[in-house]
Amino acid sequence: MKDDKLYLIHISESIKKIGSYTAGLDLEEFMQNSLVQDAVLRNLQVLAESTQRFSEDFKTAHPEIEWYKISGLRNILVHDYLGIDLVTVWGVVVDKLPELKPVLLSAL
Repeated sequence: MKDDKLYLIHISESIKKIGSYTAGLDLEEFMQNSLVQDAVLRNLQVLAESTQRFSEDFKTAHPEIEWYKISGLRNILVHDYLGIDLVTVWGVVVDKLPELKPVLLSAL
């Protein structure tokens, strides 16, 4: 098992990339830009995969994070990619990542 810190770094890099790809965009612009969509989806996949590799101690120490929802997102991105709802993805980007970021960055 790798150190939780490595996964925290991966996640923070993914969040930073997603922020740079979507800076200044609104939902309509996101929906029209398949390149940004692909980049965001890939980084969400990396982020979600990394959270699955956290130790149980780390997850238990942060019960405010809905780990099962992040895991579910990863499963959709990897296994049900034809069923991805881009409006929901946008909601994750604008609503959920800003909540997740400070918790994970403080752990670094």
